[in-house]
Amino acid sequence: MRVVPRLDLLRMLGMLGAALLLVAASPAALAQPAPGKASPEEVCKGCHLDYFNGYAASKHGVKGDERTPASMGGCLACHGDAALEHAAKGGGKGVGGIFSFSNPKVPAEEKAKVCLTCHQSGARVNWQLSSHANNDVACSSCHSVHAGDKDKVRIKATQFEVCGSCHRTQRAQINYPSHHPIKEGKVVCSSCHQPHGSVGPNMLVKGTVNETCYTCHAEKRGPFLWEHPPVREDCTNCHTPHGSINTPLLKARGPWLCQQCHSAQFHPSTLYSGTGLPPPTGNAAQQLLARSCLNCHTQVHGSNHPSGPRWTR
Repeated sequence: MRVVPRLDLLRMLGMLGAALLLVAASPAALAQPAPGKASPEEVCKGCHLDYFNGYAASKHGVKGDERTPASMGGCLACHGDAALEHAAKGGGKGVGGIFSFSNPKVPAEEKAKVCLTCHQSGARVNWQLSSHANNDVACSSCHSVHAGDKDKVRIKATQFEVCGSCHRTQRAQINYPSHHPIKEGKVVCSSCHQPHGSVGPNMLVKGTVNETCYTCHAEKRGPFLWEHPPVREDCTNCHTPHGSINTPLLKARGPWLCQQCHSAQFHPSTLYSGTGLPPPTGNAAQQLLARSCLNCHTQVHGSNHPSGPRWTR
């Protein structure tokens, strides 16, 4: 049998002690329940089996990941130590003082605080300054944690249902003839908006309206030899983003949209009206038919053609 020298033995013991200290100081170790406070998951799922199955199938339920609630006390990680008393007394609404995310009496800030203990970084870094936080919207107002992969707000086909439960005007607008393909599942609200907070207006994913639009409509970015000022300024000068009765998402039909700015330039200053449409006169101005002003000014977003200062080519 090999005899370990005393010096080597002391070194080995020192290394072992350091390793134990690192393990004890790890987030997973610090987050474990105190002795005698094992997670009551087995008791909980006796009544909340549907919730438990969704939680177990979600990322929260992965016990092999030290960052998840499953490895940090299970039900206790989110619902607090009162879940032990709740389980011990057989459950029931309000029994044991369990922290309930569905309780309307619990402030939204307190509910969000529980989630932010883990989800503070990344897309949630601006949460405290977001419109949602300032209007008492909690994480659980939109997310169904126990639904696992079936959380509606994270599914393209159903996200607008969750957002539309509060934003009813926008929900109506996506049913207009001209709309972004939200109902079709090609884009979702979060394609343009950052629901957890943003440095841009209206919680947009980018700093400005135009930068957000350019994430899909890159061909409108330019730079152009001949630029159209309202286009460079803000896309919503002409377009309404959620839906319109005018194609394509225009705030008003041409030429009336254009003449909100161009009332006396290059064409007669008299505003066009429907009085020239046939019948009975038969002499309708070309600016009123088909694509209106865009019959000639086809490159209204900007032109690179040497002969296109009026965005005609």
